[in-house]
Amino acid sequence: MNCFLGIDTSNYTTSCALCDTSGQIIAQKKQLLPVKPGEKGLRQADALFHHTVALPALLDSLLCDAGHPTVCGVGVSERPRPVTGSYMPCFLAGVNAASAVASVLGLPLVRLSHQEGHIAAAVYSAGLDLAKEQSFYALHLSGGTTELVQVDVQDEGSFAITLLGGTEDLSAGQAIDRIALMLGLPFPGGAALEALALDAGKPISAVRGLKVSVNGISCHFSGLENLAKKQLESGAPQKDIALYTFAFVQKTLLRLIANACALHGEKPVLFAGGVMSSVIMRKALGAAFDAYFSDGIYASDNAAGIALLTKRHCDALRKKEIK
Repeated sequence: MNCFLGIDTSNYTTSCALCDTSGQIIAQKKQLLPVKPGEKGLRQADALFHHTVALPALLDSLLCDAGHPTVCGVGVSERPRPVTGSYMPCFLAGVNAASAVASVLGLPLVRLSHQEGHIAAAVYSAGLDLAKEQSFYALHLSGGTTELVQVDVQDEGSFAITLLGGTEDLSAGQAIDRIALMLGLPFPGGAALEALALDAGKPISAVRGLKVSVNGISCHFSGLENLAKKQLESGAPQKDIALYTFAFVQKTLLRLIANACALHGEKPVLFAGGVMSSVIMRKALGAAFDAYFSDGIYASDNAAGIALLTKRHCDALRKKEIK
């Protein structure tokens, strides 16, 4: 079997995946980086070290599970976003591994961004028809990113990504993680905070008096952290604080999307990134827009989108060679 290998070494997850020649993900492996209890994250030097240690075993396990297929192309996320100056040291671990594999096997190396991978994985798992939807909005929501972008599909299946707006301070994921830590939950805290919110037994719509900070297609989340702190100090139940947190994020996103549609026209909206693993968020946002959501495994950091885009790039290269 011929396959395409994708590698992603984001700030908190080491991941690799294989895509077959029909564009299906046949195997993927991921491993969260260790964060000490009470810590808000990892230094880049520590993240780079943990990725370097984890990758060999993950790649071996991936190839073993897939029956040791023939790798025809290698792709890797080398930076957070597809723009000049976008850089994080943790991606060097993936770049070094992918470069070595491609060089030894004499294969093409496709350099991509973490954001492109997130969008491709979301498109794949949400069933968005790229032949029909040549342009769409994507909300990339993760621990380090809250961006609203316009995605235009290129002839070879790659993406042209235009930043439209997003947060001016904390990302939605950062705010959620900080509030989770405030409540004594482990880092990263999205899943545990959502479990707490679900324990409240009320829908997001039951939260009243929300005053979010949205100006056009820019927003702020630092105020959410301060509001949660005040609620905790006043003795509010933790489950209500958790529900309030998701309600605040949801209302902010609704405003952003509505304003983007008013400024740039109606388009389908694709939700990508780890924050969109939230069942609460998906239910509330899906009722308001022509929305597409990735499955949980493809919403959090993963290399599946990198593998898929690697296949498309290699297919495009092959077509050019034939011509």
